Amino acid sequence: MTQSAAHLLTRTSHRAPTASGVAFLGDLTLATARVHELCGRARRTLALTIAGAMTGPVFWIAPGWSVDRLNAAAMGAFANPGRFTFVTPKRAEDVLWSMEEILRSGAVPLVVADLPAPPALTPVRRLHLAAETGAAEGRGAPLGLLLTPGDGGAAGVESRWELTPQHMRDGEDQWRLSRRRARTAPMKDWPVIRTENGLTLTSETSFHTATTKT
Repeated sequence: MTQSAAHLLTRTSHRAPTASGVAFLGDLTLATARVHELCGRARRTLALTIAGAMTGPVFWIAPGWSVDRLNAAAMGAFANPGRFTFVTPKRAEDVLWSMEEILRSGAVPLVVADLPAPPALTPVRRLHLAAETGAAEGRGAPLGLLLTPGDGGAAGVESRWELTPQHMRDGEDQWRLSRRRARTAPMKDWPVIRTENGLTLTSETSFHTATTKT
């Protein structure tokens, strides 16, 4: 398979004027037809939470040599595993290329790339352009998620979010969600707990009180 011709890149904004948002926790939203970065130890949990807030198929791309694989039984707590198609390219350069092609098709509402390191600026720009093309020519505006280890750091992403586990000693599941970067919103942290309805934002007061008890 040969790679399609590259789009011309400029420094101007290519934001799709009709792009909407996907709500995933409370009133927090992610702009569609754009690419966002999820980092931190619980980045896959956050990606699955976003998938659960959406409908339709999900394409999850990860290097074929990666030893980390999602557990279908655990996925069920967030989203139906039957919605997922797993793509495992054998070459490093094919991971982002696969994501670009799927976004450009506009046929899949959510595309996730589980990466070993943050990508450079030019590939991220190509992904934005592909997502906008998919929104214009496909059946809907796709959402792209880049999963990166540690503190992340992909340049040019629409937003960067970090989910970090802060579980209680008594077994209660808690996380800290941090918005590290966003074009139109300030940096901010939220406490997150698990309920019967999945992950939920909770109040700062209850979070700090519970943490103090440990």
